[in-house]
This record gives sequence, C-alpha cells and structure tokens, in this order.
Amino acid sequence: MEKKTELNRILATDCGSTTTKAILIEKKGDEYRLVVRGEAPTTVEAPFEDVTRGALNSVKEVEELTGREILDGEKIIYPSKGNRGVDIYVSTSSAGGGLQMMVAGVVKEMTAESAARAALGAGAIVMDVIATNDRRRPHKRIELIRDLRPDMILLSGGIDGGTVSHVVELSETIEAADPRPRFGTGYELPVIFAGNVDAREAVKEALEEKTALSIVDNLRPVLERENLRPARDAIHELFMEHVMAHAPGYKKLMEWTDVPIMPTPGAVGAIIQTIAERQNINVMGVDIGGATTDIFSVFDGIFNRTVSANLGMSYSVSNVLSEAGMENVLRWIPFSMIRDDLGNRVRNKMIRPTTVPMSLKELKMEQALAREALRLALKQHKEMAVGLKGVQQERTISDAFEQVSTGATLVNMMKLNLIVGSGGALSHAPRRAQAAFMLIDSFQPEGVTGLAVDSIFMMPHLGVLSTVHKKAATEVFDKDCLIRLGTCIAPTGKAPEGRKALEIEMGSEVIKINAGDMVLVPLADGEKVAAVIKPSKYFDMGEGKGKEVEASITGGVVGVIVDCRGRPLELPEDEEKRRENLNRWNKALSIYPEAKEE
Repeated sequence: MEKKTELNRILATDCGSTTTKAILIEKKGDEYRLVVRGEAPTTVEAPFEDVTRGALNSVKEVEELTGREILDGEKIIYPSKGNRGVDIYVSTSSAGGGLQMMVAGVVKEMTAESAARAALGAGAIVMDVIATNDRRRPHKRIELIRDLRPDMILLSGGIDGGTVSHVVELSETIEAADPRPRFGTGYELPVIFAGNVDAREAVKEALEEKTALSIVDNLRPVLERENLRPARDAIHELFMEHVMAHAPGYKKLMEWTDVPIMPTPGAVGAIIQTIAERQNINVMGVDIGGATTDIFSVFDGIFNRTVSANLGMSYSVSNVLSEAGMENVLRWIPFSMIRDDLGNRVRNKMIRPTTVPMSLKELKMEQALAREALRLALKQHKEMAVGLKGVQQERTISDAFEQVSTGATLVNMMKLNLIVGSGGALSHAPRRAQAAFMLIDSFQPEGVTGLAVDSIFMMPHLGVLSTVHKKAATEVFDKDCLIRLGTCIAPTGKAPEGRKALEIEMGSEVIKINAGDMVLVPLADGEKVAAVIKPSKYFDMGEGKGKEVEASITGGVVGVIVDCRGRPLELPEDEEKRRENLNRWNKALSIYPEAKEE
C-alpha cells in the first residue's frame, strides 16, 4: 500500500503478554508529540486466540479518546486526511512468551557468549547455551534441545578459516535432536548458522533437510572482533517469518503493519541505542517486570542487553529473596521486622501476583525487594557486557577452556550519563523520589548521572518507530516518554562519617555536604546550571581524589540528589544505626509521607 512520505500521524501498538498498548503520535508544527494512549487485554490465548482482537480494541480506545476515525471495520484508514486515518502503523510484540532461543557455540566463553549477546540484543530470551566445553554428555544436550522446544536456535563457532570439527559436531547434535518448535507442528524449526565459513557445507548437509536453515556471516570472524548485526537481523526476520507467522492472529497483524513487527525488548534496545547515538552519551535502561528484569546499556557506542529471567516483582519475587538472601533485603527496610514475616509476605505476593501494597510498610518492603532485583540484574549485566577475549589482553583457546574471565566489563558507572528506569516498581512508584532513590541504591551511580523514568512504558513503540523515523521517535521520547527525575552527584571513596565530603558551587549557592549524608537540592525540570564540584581529599569525582570538576547539572521533578555515602555503598552492620541512617536519608530526600518511621 502506498504511504505518504510525510508522516503527520503515527499509530503504534505493543502487544504485551497481558496488555496491548496503542499510542497515537501527531506532528504539531515542527515537532512530533504524543496525543493519547489506549490499552486493552491481549487476546493471543483462549478463548480469542487472535492477537488482532486486542490490537483493534486498544486502537478503538484511541479513537474514543481522540474522536478521530482510524478504523474502517477491521482495516486501518490510510492516509490521514482531516479527522480520518493515519500515515503509518507499526507494532512490537512479546505476546505468547516473546522470542525464546537456544544458542550453541564451540567455546562457552567465546563464540557461545558472542552468540548469546547477538540473541539478547535482538530481543530474545536465551533459554540455554550449549558449547563443546559445557561438560554435558552428547545425549544430555539432545534431551535438552527436545525438552526446551525453543522458537529458534543460533549456531556459531570457529573463526573464519579455523577448525571445523567442533561446530560440525554441534550441528550433528541438533540434527540428532530433531527439534520441534514451540508453535505449530507443520513447519520446521529455524536454525541460524553464523560460524566459520569453512564449515558451511558440512552444517548444510547435517541440518538443511530437518530444519529451516539460514546461513549468515560469522559473528566472530576473527578472535578480536564481533560482527553481531547479520545474526541479529536474521533473528528479527525469522521471528516474523516463522515464529510470529504461526502465533494466533499474527499473520493478519503482519499484513497491517508498515514495517516488520519487532520483539518488545529488541524495540526497547533500539530506542536506547538511538538516544545514545543522537546525544552522544552513555545510557543504561532497565525494565523491571513481574517475571524478568531487562538491562540495556550503551557504553562508548557498544550496545548490550541482558535478561535476568528469574528476577521480577511478582511471578518470580520469591527468587529475588532467595538469590539476594534475607539479610540483603532486610538491610533496606527502615523498621524492625521479623524474618518469617518478610518470607510469608513474599510468598503471598507470588501466589497473588497482581496485588499492590496496601500500607506504607508493605510499600517499603516491596521497594526493598526491588532494590535487590535491580542490584542482582546489574551484577549479571556487568558479567555479560564485557570486552572480547584477545582485545583487552592476549588470550588463547587454551585460556578459554580453563574458564578464565572474559575480559573487563564495559560498564563504567563513572562514565554513565543517563539511567532510564521503567516497569511498575519504578514508573508507578507513589512518589518520583522513591524511584530515584531505588535507582541510586541499586545501581550506585558515580560522578554526575542523570536519572529518568519511562512515564507510561512507551519505549517499545518508539523503538520500532526509530527504525523508520528517528526524529519522531526521539522527540516523543524526550518530551512525552521520559520523566526527568533530576541528577545524582555521587563521589567515590570513603571517609569517617561527619568529615567534609564535597563542596558544590551552583550559581550563587555554595552547598557543603559531609560524608554519610544525602542532600536534596531543588532544581526544576528543564533547568540547567553550571556547577563546580570540589571533593575533599577522601573522595573522587572522576578526576582523582580531591580534584575539582566542572559539570552541567540538569533539574527534574525530584531535583539534584547529592549522595556522599561513598562508593562502594556500605550500610552500617549495627541494626539500630542502619535504621537510623535509612530514616535520616528518607527524610532528607522526602521519600515517604512521614518524617520518621513509626
């Protein structure tokens, strides 16, 4: 269908696992702005088993709220004219459990890790990683492939011109498993081969008849370089052709959209990358959901995404308590609490995942759990977002088989310019200061870092839009999607409590802060001020201990939070002292309605 090149009205939907969200964007003067958002239950499961029902219902809500005619029966009206129609329709989806993949590589710490990065970056959940050095017996690998029933398998291994025997062995394992895809039985499982070019013929021989095999460029052509884009592009393409084409109602939805449907996490990654690229900054985005926590980061132009599949605030909240440990959750709670009481409340939340806190105490417990889910997810992200072997340091295959670390993490909190939080615990916190404080406690930003939250979870819509119209996507992201909380100023280092930590000159104001204290400096949203930050001899703002730095500080709905508790952050071991400190910080930042915990 011919579309106008001039895009004045854009319709976008995100078909989530429980809710389908639709947004309408319009060009007003020279800029694009969000007009309205509508939502409806997702209808991919029984009794409807047709994803387009939920999509149409969410668009009908947009019609009702705007008075604009967008649908003619079940057809979207093109192009926009007067009070009718839109110019483009785009969509993302994680309905039906999203994109679930297995990856296989010769060496777990090298090509298999690169394959996992490619799959995660494309928006997939990586169910398992198979490698020749994973210490599993061949029959166990076969059983695993059969039992997991992934949507797709990404096979990698070997640098171009290297040995072929290991990667051929992995292809024969997949052939022996004769895997069946999750959706439908009448089609073949997509397998992408992104390995050694010399192994292509042997892999083709093993897999061409039993699977829908695609061959793309090697994702690790030489030891020192990753080439993930061809594999990621193939994942997106096959996600549409095979996985979505067999999910209920998607064929119809695919005919309506003007660009291919993207997996929701892949779209969120796209908008994070677009913002980093257009503003030339280092960005980290986090989406804390009911079952998983996703982290996206761009450092020096390198994008990474991780999925902490068992760290969430409802369905997997018990796992957060189990992984973090009772003591680590309790340390964030500013009142005395019986350990069993916390355990029981967490189990109740898992049984009734849609409940929300009914009292202030329950809210504080939930936010303590959110801090630990975010902290653990960041720890996993740091382990995955690493430099390649052979780049930072000379490494050999034998080193990899010894299972030594995969190089230094790319995550540098001192270099981070912006943290964007989304997900219920952050976007819907009763006070914006609570979201800011959760991000600061869990991520422990260093130096000068902007803090923001996604107002109504629009990032997926804007991510898929960024592939066709970056200007519209970035303008709506900046003006309607992001709620700027403010800026965190946090020096690294330690000093005895009460000693001078920082002196900040902001305009005509001079603020002095002692070690162990937190201070909230009002600075309105949209305001910018030049600041000179002078740390004491104990602290470092990025230029060395005691060396002053100049920075442009941006305000927000919370303001400027100065955190002089030191990095790494350590809470007092004495329970009474710890609770006293928590309440003091809560009061300083106006985190909760009352000044002091009852």
